[in-house]
Amino acid sequence: MDSYLVVGIIIFMMIVFLLMGMYIHAVLLASGIIGLILLEGFSILPGLLGNEPFNRVASYTLTTIPLFVLMAQFILHSGLVQDIFYIVHKISRGRRSLLGTLTLIIGGMLGAVSGSGTATAASLGQVAVPELRKHGYSGPLAGAIASAGGSLSGIIPPSIILILYGVATETPVGALFIGAFIPGVLVMTTFIIAMLFYYRRETKRSPATAEAQAEIASAAEAEAEEEKVPVTRLTVSVIMGFLIVATIFGGIYSGIFTPTEAGAIGSVVGLLTALLLGKVNLNFFKASLTETIKLTGMVMLIMIGAQIFGRFVSLSLLPRKLINLLEPLMATPALVLLLISAILFVMFMFIEGAAVILMTIPVFLPIITALQVDVLWFGVFISVICTIGLITPPVGLSVYAVSGVTGISSGSIFKVGMGFAVFSMIVVCGLMIAFPELATWLPSISGGKG
Repeated sequence: MDSYLVVGIIIFMMIVFLLMGMYIHAVLLASGIIGLILLEGFSILPGLLGNEPFNRVASYTLTTIPLFVLMAQFILHSGLVQDIFYIVHKISRGRRSLLGTLTLIIGGMLGAVSGSGTATAASLGQVAVPELRKHGYSGPLAGAIASAGGSLSGIIPPSIILILYGVATETPVGALFIGAFIPGVLVMTTFIIAMLFYYRRETKRSPATAEAQAEIASAAEAEAEEEKVPVTRLTVSVIMGFLIVATIFGGIYSGIFTPTEAGAIGSVVGLLTALLLGKVNLNFFKASLTETIKLTGMVMLIMIGAQIFGRFVSLSLLPRKLINLLEPLMATPALVLLLISAILFVMFMFIEGAAVILMTIPVFLPIITALQVDVLWFGVFISVICTIGLITPPVGLSVYAVSGVTGISSGSIFKVGMGFAVFSMIVVCGLMIAFPELATWLPSISGGKG
């Protein structure tokens, strides 16, 4: 059968499967197998479905994922998030715009130590949104702030997206983590600017009276008195929070240990944090291990499906055909990158981030190589788009996580979140295309390991 016809059939099938609500790993596996059968016949299947799926997931580098997820679960179930936000609330007393800024910064830090955007967004939704609303933020804006803060885990290391990209392209994960640092800070900065714009616009539309502000302040003061957290506990939380960040970033960036080793050490420090905060019991271990197994299993299934789908993409010669199609634009790499950005942005709006990475790498990597674009830069670039995709409709997982725990409608959060996303997309992606050194400079001077 003609390869163009087969590619068309498979793309149509994937869209139908996704609209039917099938899990993405099943969509990739089914599409890949049917595509291979149409191209090569049934004879290709025994070799393809033998040891290859096992070999795909039996990778030392992939052990980074369960270790970082386990660390995230230990931290989230330790109560550290609530304690840190209590401190943020104290610091920002009387300065309402500062509360939103600090919430995004804390979201970025939590994303850095957890690697899970959905978990971070849900935690911020539970802890931060009530405080933001109490201090004059509308429900949609408060939800968008929590969603954006959670989504930062897509770009700020240790990011599961970066780990998967590193495995798929054989790029050192440590170098990717280091390269993502500056773009991650830029994304956070654009989110803060967007938040301040929306907050000031809301304030101008419905300015609070002095009496109402006094009421809010006194209510917050009274509640703070009722829910006062012991100083010793706060001290422990601050020390352990800094220790976790310093251990992970310091170790990876200085080259003392690899990302996998950082995940293991981070898990131990996360468990120690929960122990010092008195949260360790049977339920603690049950909840942490269950969530770790669920998320790790999901990623592994997606990788197996993506590996089969990637083989179909290679045999269909789709990357070569796309390169030939883009030949008139290849002399201007910026245009090709803008086109790829637009395609990825739309895909991240509809499909889970890990799946997008694994299903598009076989298609886009040959194009990137032909353009002589740095593979490390491209990985960081993709992770920026993925971060933005977590707050865009219709499948913005961070938004749904916040909506689920707060009761704020996802539609209203998306309306504000799209402003965050579009602004960040234009500014950060534009700067990265104009100045590739934003992602490549730090890895070139650091001692980070793969």
